Amino acid sequence: GTQQINLEPSGFLRSCKMRGLTFAVAAADVQLVSFGASPTKFVELTDPVMGGKSTGTWSLSSDKSFGVMDGEVVDVPSLKAPGFIKAVSDGDFPDASSAAGELVLEVRSSTPEYKGFRVSFASGTASPSYACGGGGSLPLSRGCFKAKFDVPAGSGFTTVRIPFTSFSDKWSPATGEQTTTCAEDKDVCPTAEKLKGIKRVELWAEGADGKVHLEVRSISASGGSVVV
Repeated sequence: GTQQINLEPSGFLRSCKMRGLTFAVAAADVQLVSFGASPTKFVELTDPVMGGKSTGTWSLSSDKSFGVMDGEVVDVPSLKAPGFIKAVSDGDFPDASSAAGELVLEVRSSTPEYKGFRVSFASGTASPSYACGGGGSLPLSRGCFKAKFDVPAGSGFTTVRIPFTSFSDKWSPATGEQTTTCAEDKDVCPTAEKLKGIKRVELWAEGADGKVHLEVRSISASGGSVVV
């Protein structure tokens, strides 16, 4: 005869499990950075060490729907190596432990050829600014997880997805390059526990000279699909 299935979420899952069915469910995204009526506040910082000459600004679009990082990365004269510019947001960000699959950026750029775009977030550190300056190379400077990304060319906003397994909290403060990858050592990988208490988010142009223009509409954590 006809069997009734409870379509309430918990009842539906229970009915499917009783019948031995499995399927993938998209985990809800957790928005970390947004703009519009209540834009996430960022401040612009540039390479302060050893007489860095890079220049940068952070601003909002006229309708406040996205943030804009604009500037130029040039060599630090004393180091003869590229400096950096970055936009920094400090605060208590939403718990993203349920969305530990990837970081999702909605971005566009008029400088897609630039090869030094990076994003970082700090968690589990007493001083996010210190951790995001040391990259694990200084004592007690673990906890700032960084990864590179590219922005495709085009006039529209693009979704860029960075798996959390691409992040590491051990990287060179001179170049931004990871010194130990998540694939090499799980100890440097961001865990769901770390995503629970994010205190800082940073957008970088680092380790490559050139003009930089990055527009950001949102940053979210996504869990991808989970099997139930």
